[in-house]
Amino acid sequence: MNLFPIFLKLDKEPCLVVGGGEIADRKVMQLLKAGAKVTVVSPELTSSLNELAEDKKLLHINTRFTENYLQGMVLVIAATNDRSINRSISELCNKRKVPVNVVDDPALCTFIMPSIIDRAPVQIAVSTGGASPVLARLLRARLETLIPATFGHLAELMASSRQRVRQRYPDQRERRRFWEKILHGPIAEMLFAGRDKLALKAIEQQLNDDSGTASTVGEVYLVGGGPGDPDLLTFRALRLMQQADVVLYDRLVAPQILDLVRKDAERIYVGKQRDQHALPQGDINDLLVRLAREGKRVLRLKGGDPFIFGRGGEEIENLSAEGIPFQVVPGITAAAGCASYAGIPLTHRDYAHSCIFVTGHLKDGNMDLNWDALVQPRQTIAVYMGTHGIDILSTELIARGMSPETPAAIIQQATTRQQREYISTLKNLSTIPEKHDIKPPSMIIIGEVVKLHEKLAWFEPLMND
Repeated sequence: MNLFPIFLKLDKEPCLVVGGGEIADRKVMQLLKAGAKVTVVSPELTSSLNELAEDKKLLHINTRFTENYLQGMVLVIAATNDRSINRSISELCNKRKVPVNVVDDPALCTFIMPSIIDRAPVQIAVSTGGASPVLARLLRARLETLIPATFGHLAELMASSRQRVRQRYPDQRERRRFWEKILHGPIAEMLFAGRDKLALKAIEQQLNDDSGTASTVGEVYLVGGGPGDPDLLTFRALRLMQQADVVLYDRLVAPQILDLVRKDAERIYVGKQRDQHALPQGDINDLLVRLAREGKRVLRLKGGDPFIFGRGGEEIENLSAEGIPFQVVPGITAAAGCASYAGIPLTHRDYAHSCIFVTGHLKDGNMDLNWDALVQPRQTIAVYMGTHGIDILSTELIARGMSPETPAAIIQQATTRQQREYISTLKNLSTIPEKHDIKPPSMIIIGEVVKLHEKLAWFEPLMND
């Protein structure tokens, strides 16, 4: 270990930054965030540093550096573009035993400023000892994706309950087991999801339980898997996928996304195809409840967004009635993903001022849609599950007054390497599925915005036919 990692308390402590450029700007911001009293010595300042000086949030000395400015400082940062000045500052600080950091010059530093993951009061510092700041930033970025933004809130709750837990569990090992149960269970997830009151109530129940082993109920995670590309998952979705004990997944969940679920998690397919249901919706609702009551963390993984034609509302309505903890993680809905990757803006100032989402699912051979509401000027129509009823869709829209020449598109397997776009007009739309053997998942987009595809299409995966 070449450097000793340490966190300094700088609240109200005098710190000096020599230099007023962009690099100095970033260092000053970090010091101010730690509560330091910052003095900047430099003939020139960035606009943001100048604003801070005008607001009396730092002291600006408009001159060149001299040794007397080190008097009383507990920490110094040299951020000039003159190495001879930086070296002089380093040598003077070493004589005075004042910690000094010289930007981009590790040999002249007595301390290194690491990349920070800030989840106050939790802080994680990543450093390469100055060898590769880019690598440190990369590691920080990866850690940012793994650590919930509300992690510090969890630490604050633990601190507020620390004394009560100590009284309830005098033995250190028992306390450790208690906190491990909190950190790895649904209570922590309640906090991450913003349900503070419920989390506090659950901790109270744990502390008041005479046996010390309050009954454990699992939790259901209703997660939107997005349109297909795993890179479009949210941080929270990926984290919950990694900790679930069992996953119930739909037909429209891309295999690449299912691969990201914890390897030892039990997988249960509950997908639905036209006229074929692996498991009826009522049975899915009951299964979610049963698995959660067994103490399991249950991932209900859906393609797209669970609240847009995904029946997610029905599932959490049943969970709520049964008293099962749950949380919902939105996903990028198919319309947004398909349109974005096909270069078709759903709205555009020159073409469409509104967009409407509808499902083209057939019931008894018909589409039950408000056709008059669909045929509106400067409106985009995004149709989910519409390929089987595409004849009815185009016929009805034309019959209600929409121009047969209205641009239309079918996007198949959007955001994946198998994405295909088929551009047509409303009158010819119904010929595409049979001609090109269109299969789900596919999205139909109708409206003038489709014209922009030729100009704005940017996603061009290699064909894998």
